[in-house]
Amino acid sequence: MSLTSLKSRFGTGLSPQEFIDSMQKNKETFETGYRDFSWKNEEDRLFFEELRSRSDLRVVLLAADWCGDVARNVPVVFRVLETAEIPVDVMILEENFDLMDEYLTMGGRSVPIVLFADAQEGEVLAQWGPRPEKVQELMRKFKAENPDREAADYAENMKVVREQMMERYGEGTSIHEVIVHELRTLLSGV
Repeated sequence: MSLTSLKSRFGTGLSPQEFIDSMQKNKETFETGYRDFSWKNEEDRLFFEELRSRSDLRVVLLAADWCGDVARNVPVVFRVLETAEIPVDVMILEENFDLMDEYLTMGGRSVPIVLFADAQEGEVLAQWGPRPEKVQELMRKFKAENPDREAADYAENMKVVREQMMERYGEGTSIHEVIVHELRTLLSGV
């Protein structure tokens, strides 16, 4: 899946706690999502606990604290990875453009990008992000209908789609179960 091995990135990123501690923006939103996470489905929790027996997985996660999708989604990803005991290297977007540019979303640098890799070789086995599918589909539609970033109505249309995305994220922790389900589905095939 990846153009290059992630092996050279292992051990070079921030730990999840170091990332949280370093946050300058969206920290309160992030910490609230992290603190308020709970397993809605016991089968999901057990699935991720069973991954503890797998020492062959590692995660490289591209993120930036200024990104609202990171603040909403990564707290759930961190909780899932903690439960699964999968090692994580958080790579700051602005310090890792070379890596980010291998995992563009519709041609853009969107985060978070969660890369599940083979712990020995660094081969990417699966990828999630930058947002849950039910939110991402709005952005895909927007990009298809608004290909010209210089168009007079681009900014206004972007504002509308961002409002729609916030509605899809929902209140409180409602999106958490969706992210857990997507991660479980993704990892079921790895």
